[in-house]
Amino acid sequence: MCSRRAQRIGCSRRCGGWKRSKMRVKSFDLRCPVRGNGKKEGAMTNKRKWMLCATVLAYALPGFQASAADYPSRPVRLVVPFAAGGGADTLSRIIAPKLSDALGQTWVVDNRGGAAGNLAAEIVADAAPDGHTVFMGFSTVLTVNPNLYKLRWSAERSFEPVTLLATAQYILVLHPTVKAGSVQELIALAKQKPRALNYASAGVGSPLHLAAELFKKRAGIDMVHLPYKGGGPAAAAVLAGEAQVIFGSVASSMPHVKAGKLRALATTGAKRSKVAPELPTLAEAGFPGFDVTSWYAFLVPAKTPAAVVRRLRDEAVKAVAVPEVQQAMSRQGLEPETGTPQQLIERIRTETAMWADVIRSANIKPE
Repeated sequence: MCSRRAQRIGCSRRCGGWKRSKMRVKSFDLRCPVRGNGKKEGAMTNKRKWMLCATVLAYALPGFQASAADYPSRPVRLVVPFAAGGGADTLSRIIAPKLSDALGQTWVVDNRGGAAGNLAAEIVADAAPDGHTVFMGFSTVLTVNPNLYKLRWSAERSFEPVTLLATAQYILVLHPTVKAGSVQELIALAKQKPRALNYASAGVGSPLHLAAELFKKRAGIDMVHLPYKGGGPAAAAVLAGEAQVIFGSVASSMPHVKAGKLRALATTGAKRSKVAPELPTLAEAGFPGFDVTSWYAFLVPAKTPAAVVRRLRDEAVKAVAVPEVQQAMSRQGLEPETGTPQQLIERIRTETAMWADVIRSANIKPE
């Protein structure tokens, strides 16, 4: 007969049977219902041992320990990879109150800017996989940074994808002194006078920089890059005529376009922007498949129980569907868009490969 301790924690005999330590099953041997010396016990004893083994295994599995019904059991920390006031922070503060109400626990927005967003990613990757630490993932952090920096985390291995939340297109705009009224006219002008045109960006490796480099590559043109310290200074440079071209934010650029201070040529998404539906996409303007957007998504630490991921995704999708939330997103130039975890991971893979090619061909190095 097994000792009382063995009955309490599972068979710990050297036969290689069930052995449980710190709530994890170390090994399993189908001889467990038989004593280590191979002698059979009574049928009732065997049945009891199998029931004990099954119970031990059930408690050891992550899904048993953290069910959707128990989640969340304390406040949820939403880690944002940038300082307060940016797009990721704004979206977090739009959606967090809805999730607090739906899940019955406060969602706390934790801004952890630094290291181009890598600091926040590390914090979430190292957190307990129980759904109480959530990453407000940003496209550049997840798909560009792996091509520029040596990271302690992996977008695929360190996280469980939950759902996409929102996307934001870019808009190709010019200073009015540039004599081009369409995308094709801009390309013709750039080819006629190589490197005579310049374009502004928010810095080396920024989304605005990469969008412009992809456009240059696809169009076969060359323009001089003028990197600024942020999107605001870059946009101001184009408004002042210091720079001529920029792939800017739709939300911040359109007021200047309507005022005649900038000229808009196209947007960068696969479909026309809901914020500026009158503008063609670059795909419509002669670049099939051109699809560049910034986007935001929820991710949690790897090995978070599937039941918790499902609960979190379901509630996030419901929150994004609330008209009040969608209106607040629209005012920020964001377009609500959700999806499955698999769709999110495929998006990360596709864009990581796309930016790897652009970064390599343009010889972009982090500053």
